[in-house]
Amino acid sequence: MKQLLLDIQPPAPQTLNNFIAGRNAEALHNLELALANVAEARFIYLWGAKGSGKSHLLQACQRAAQETELPLYIADDVHTLNEAAQIALFDQFNQLRASNGILITSGIAAPTQMGLRDDLATRLAWGLVYQLHPLTDDEKAQALKTHANERGMRLPNEVVDYCLRYLRRDLPTLMAVLDALDVWSLTEKKPVTVPMLKKLLQLNLEI
Repeated sequence: MKQLLLDIQPPAPQTLNNFIAGRNAEALHNLELALANVAEARFIYLWGAKGSGKSHLLQACQRAAQETELPLYIADDVHTLNEAAQIALFDQFNQLRASNGILITSGIAAPTQMGLRDDLATRLAWGLVYQLHPLTDDEKAQALKTHANERGMRLPNEVVDYCLRYLRRDLPTLMAVLDALDVWSLTEKKPVTVPMLKKLLQLNLEI
């Protein structure tokens, strides 16, 4: 069974289409407009707690921009930048502004609340600023059910409830467990149940 789990395909690439928006629909919509190159706002800053989806969105934007050769620059976790990196990002902002480029950045708090250089914090606050909100349990449950349905997997409500109660609550972990459970169920030719999930978790693969 350990080999079975290790052979599971990596998760699907992070895209705007597979981002579960929840209360972040406005932020997602404006990112889509920016990537379509029809947005007036060309600078977007996203902030929120770990697991709120910042990195997912930035990676999705970067992937989409590479496909269309859009002049897009990404900076994740700007609160971790040292002095030199902050100056470089400030200069990049000005260059993109002059060339009609797009800058999408993220951090753990609002631009002026992270101890950044004043000039950089001010620039980051010039554009659209969105706080990303983690999904509620109901939204996570719906995301799991949607994912299961896309795989043709029958997912009982009690399995969803167990996942949300006892597993790490970030969506990538929950999806990875769901994928492993589906593979095991198909291999064993048995339906997905809570006892099957418990056996999976006992394999101690840090999921």
